[in-house]
Amino acid sequence: MLMIMDGIDGRVTVVTGAAGGMGAAIAQLFADRGAVVAAWDAEPLRSTPPGGLAQQVDVTDKAAVRGAFDDAERALGPVRIVVHAAGVLRTGSALDAADDWSACMNVNATGTVTVASEGAKRLIAAGGGALTTVSSNAAASPRTNMAAYGASKAAATAFVRSLGLEVANQGVRCNIVSPGSTDTPMLRGMWDSSDQSDSVIAGDAATYRLGIPLRRLALAEDVAHAALYLSSDAARHVTLHDLRVDGGATLDM
Repeated sequence: MLMIMDGIDGRVTVVTGAAGGMGAAIAQLFADRGAVVAAWDAEPLRSTPPGGLAQQVDVTDKAAVRGAFDDAERALGPVRIVVHAAGVLRTGSALDAADDWSACMNVNATGTVTVASEGAKRLIAAGGGALTTVSSNAAASPRTNMAAYGASKAAATAFVRSLGLEVANQGVRCNIVSPGSTDTPMLRGMWDSSDQSDSVIAGDAATYRLGIPLRRLALAEDVAHAALYLSSDAARHVTLHDLRVDGGATLDM
């Protein structure tokens, strides 16, 4: 029987949004599996991955992103994996979405275009690789008070899938992980001082939210393992895929 190793060990991997939440979990898991991790965030990182690099990078700044890739490759070698997890969440009515729109589109959409397009060039130069973007199930399912966020994630998802179509014949796989409600500081920042886990899991008919059939919130590690799979040689024939990690909350629509 043909055995496919995960191919993560020793590969130079850029992880954005690595200071906390899903990005931090992804950076940690990849480092634990032997990847050489360049951890990026807009905020200073508290620690450097073993054998890797910590970089403060504004993902919306094209020159900064190009420079950060240059620095990572000079220090660590050719980049073979990119996991783009940087993002922001703003909530508010679609009737008054101008401020939310600017913040979400700048980071979630433009940031994805900037990192993914430059990252794909680096992967092509390295002879192939994997680019995975953390989007959201809100990209495909309407959510009350999340219009700007959902639109920005929909733009990111569409861009990465189209990018993947262009670069597939050059050995670059582009995939998306779309989490639902995940127990991170970003989610808890939407709540008041009380723990609202039970109400999120149960759903809310008044806001047309189904709830979570698996009856649990995701953990950041759940998203990290999905990103690891899509970045690994176990997924060598998977590209343009949008993998839902939401416990069935969107009925896999």
